[in-house]
Formats: sequence, structure tokens, C-alpha cells
Amino acid sequence: MSFSNLSTMHRATAARFGSRVALRSRENGLFRDLSWTAYRRQADRAACALIALGVEPGDRIGILSENRYEWLVADIAVLSTGAADVPLHAPLSADQVAYQLGHSGARGVIVSGQAQADKVLASLDNLPELEFLVSFDAIEVGDRIPHVTWDRLTHERIVDSHILNERAGQLGRDSLATIIYTSGTTGNPKGVMLSHGNLLSNAEGMLAVMPSPSSETFLSWLPYSHIYARTVDHYLSTLAGMTICLSASIEDIVGDLDATQPHWFTAVPRFYEQIWTSVEHLAADAQAREIGRIFGSRMRHLTSGGAPLPRHVCQGFHDAGLPIHEGYGLTESSPVICFNHERAHRIGTVGQAIPEVEVRIAEDGEILTRGPHVMQGYWKNPETTAETIVDGWLLTGDVGQLDNDGFLTITDRKKDLLITSVGKNIAPSVIERLLVSDPWIDQAVLYGDGRKFVSALIVPNFDKLAETAAELGCPLDKEPDFVTDEGLTTFYTERIESVMQAVSNPERVKRFLLLARPFRVEDDELTATLKVRRRHIIAKYEEQLAALYDR
Repeated sequence: MSFSNLSTMHRATAARFGSRVALRSRENGLFRDLSWTAYRRQADRAACALIALGVEPGDRIGILSENRYEWLVADIAVLSTGAADVPLHAPLSADQVAYQLGHSGARGVIVSGQAQADKVLASLDNLPELEFLVSFDAIEVGDRIPHVTWDRLTHERIVDSHILNERAGQLGRDSLATIIYTSGTTGNPKGVMLSHGNLLSNAEGMLAVMPSPSSETFLSWLPYSHIYARTVDHYLSTLAGMTICLSASIEDIVGDLDATQPHWFTAVPRFYEQIWTSVEHLAADAQAREIGRIFGSRMRHLTSGGAPLPRHVCQGFHDAGLPIHEGYGLTESSPVICFNHERAHRIGTVGQAIPEVEVRIAEDGEILTRGPHVMQGYWKNPETTAETIVDGWLLTGDVGQLDNDGFLTITDRKKDLLITSVGKNIAPSVIERLLVSDPWIDQAVLYGDGRKFVSALIVPNFDKLAETAAELGCPLDKEPDFVTDEGLTTFYTERIESVMQAVSNPERVKRFLLLARPFRVEDDELTATLKVRRRHIIAKYEEQLAALYDR
């Protein structure tokens, strides 16, 4: 069945499954269940309350919160008013929050608690269009802006079915559903406009290649403010009628996998890398048993997106009997463009295009895509929109190759390609994936644009580093950011030289810095989905990297 908008899709699923569990989330350490009927009732009450606050079709409403079940209800409520929501990433600073609320012209904002509310309150003088604030938790706001709690919003409002049906009737697949701000490398982020049809088509396409019985459970932890979890965890699972179990953070995942025994799980490569690192020292049969224990006996679908999945990790899970289905996309494509699945899976690729999606490679190697998943454009930025969507084709900014069967392989970001001083084009992510295939290397970032050779920042596997230091009798000296012991750096030089034999001489890492700590979200080195922010990292360590070329 095809739906005209996301709210209608959600209402149909809620009517179909009624008392069945829709959402499970922890409260005081225990999972609390919310039925589809209760889910829809809360969304309807919140939508009517928002309409009473003056929300009109086409308005924008911000959502600034960590993952929690109320986030999902709030999203459906905002869409049911005919408005579009503006999801803001929870770690944003007050200035970043102010920019996105101001630039989008948000009329109201929904926050989780006091910490997020304070970011909004700090910039109220610069947000003249912001008329109200809703909070999931009880907070102190004062009299600077009208405030209502979520509990009051969803429990004291009588549902007006007539006005909700009227608002739903005004929504079509071309209606704006959300504005998601991308984390640009320079300047202010761009607001990606996605319609109800963009998001529905992507969920429908994914469901067509990965059919999911409604009786299945989906463990969800990636931030809903990012498009991957928004479409795959939220809308795809709603379309299928699955139960979403919310995991609060990456630290809770293994325990929540055991507690919920899900059938589906989406993650980013960094999580799978950490699991593989913990088992790769085991014999093959023991690896399979441990992976099965971690993910549970009911697990059917492991999916990965957001960044390249190292081939050795993908191969390792496949050999252990629990394949990871890797896909590819970006915010501007709602997000999924290609995906591996049970009926068509090729390790080392990101799969074939999902239904209704076209992919081709431009003459310069850039990946282009066309179809109902392509964004409407960038909010208030027609010039950049015209540069990014040409004749209906979205220019992804990624470089890749299509094989004869339509499987796509990603080489790198077009802007990230390194060109050495001798004119050699090098794709950093290819070399970085090769480096992290070594068990002693956990993370890597390449450097060398305009230089005579390639160098790298290396984050070691700290457990193996400690073992090797003990075996060699080397101290773990740190100055304070780097491991500098000559015995250890010599050991890593030999390992790097070994893996570099797989590439040509100009692509090989000739020198490196061995970091004394991993890259971290709080240091702006990783995104909220644990993707390496290459330019930020290089800017932080460029002085030390440049010094490698003075030796």
C-alpha cells in the first residue's frame, strides 16, 4: 500500500496492530512498553496541542533531544500538524542551536530537559520567530518564552479528529517533512529539505529488498536527528509494523542486545570494528559462537551505513555466519541509495540500487543518483541546490565504481582525494581501511595533500599495544599526545610496511604519528555516529604532521 504522507502511514500501522507493542524503552532500568494504540493517541494529543499553540501547515518546529521514545512520538505529532520538524543533534553548542533554529525560522522547539533548554534560552534574543518551548522533562524556564511540559501536552488535550484529518488531507508526498542540517566541514551547515515522499519512498524501497515480518524486533540506538536512523530505524520499522527497542548509548548496546533479543540491528562501522577486535584473536568456531552470543539467537539483519565498513570486518562476520549488510547514502538522498541484502550481497561493495533509485558514474568518477529519494533542495540556498542537483541528478560528492551487476564500490569523498606533489591521486579511505585491517591498528587518518609522500595519524589497539610493550620491555611514554618509544614505533613501522605492500609505492604510508588516545566525539574528532572528521583531525595535528616532512 502506498501512502500520501508519513502521518497517514503511521496511523494505518497503529490501526492495524492496535495493542501490539510498538516501542520499548528503559525507565528506571526496566523496559517499558508502549502499544501502537497508545503511541498514536499520544501523537494525536500532542498534535492537537501544537495546533492550539498556533502551529500551521508549513511551519517549522525544532526537536532538540537525545534519543528517547518521546522523540519518535514528537516527530509524528509535528508531521500530523502539517508542519515540518527540524531535528537538532543533541551535542550541538548553544551557538549552533541558535543558528539552525534561526535559519529554519522555527516557530517552536521541543527539548528533552534543562541542559538542552538552556542552549535555547541563551540565544532567545536572536530568535524572534520562536514563540514557544516544549520540554519532555520538568524544567525551569522563567517568563521569557511560553513553556509547556510534554506530560501536559499529551495528557490534557482532547483529540480533535476532524482537524487532524483535515491537516492530513492537505499533505501530499511533495509536502516538506523535515529540514536536516548537515555537518559541513567549513562554514555554516546546509539545511537539507526532505519531503514526505522522499522519506516514504526510501522506507518503501528498503522494505522491498529486506522484507520484515511485523512480529520482529528492532534494536535502535543511532541518533534520530541523523537521517540514517530516522529513515531506517523509525520509518521503515513503522511501515513494517516492527517493535522498536531503544538503547540509550553505545555503552548499553551489548546489554540491551541480550535483554531484547532483537531480529534487526543498525549500526555504524565503528561499532562492528570494536566487536570484531574483541573476537578476532579467537579460533574461527569460537568467533562464531561469541558473535552469536553477543547478538542473540534471533538476530537476522545486521546493517551498516554512514561510513565505509572495513572489508576484513565484513568478511569476518560473514564467515561467522552473521553477515553485515552494508549500504550507502547521504542526507540529501533520504538517505539510502544502494544496499546489500540477503538476495544480493557482495562483500567489498555497498550493494545495488534499491527500487526506484538510479545510479550512474560521471566521467570524473563521481557517483550520481536520481529518483524519488533526492531532496527538494537546500533551505534558503538555491545557488548550492542548483550546483548539487543537475538535470535531476544528485551529485553525491563521492567517487566510486559500478560493476557489471550494478554493485557499487565507494572509493572516497571527491573533496578528500589527496594529490601528492608529484601529481598522484590517492583515495584516503582505501588506505585507511587497509591500515585498520591490521589488528594492532584501531583508527587511521591519512595526510599528504601537496606533499611528496603520504603520512598518517595512527590510533593503536591499546590492548595489543600494552601487550607488545610488555613483550618488548618498552615503556608506554606519552608526550602527551603521542606514543614515542623507539621500540614501539619501530614495531608499528614494520606492521605498516607489511600492509602497505598491497598498494603502489606512491600510495604507501612512509611516516606516521602514533596517538596515545582514540579519536573522541567530545573533542570534535568524531561525529555523533562515530564517523571520523578527517579535516578537523588534520587541522588539530597539522603542525606535528608537517614536521614529519622536515626529517
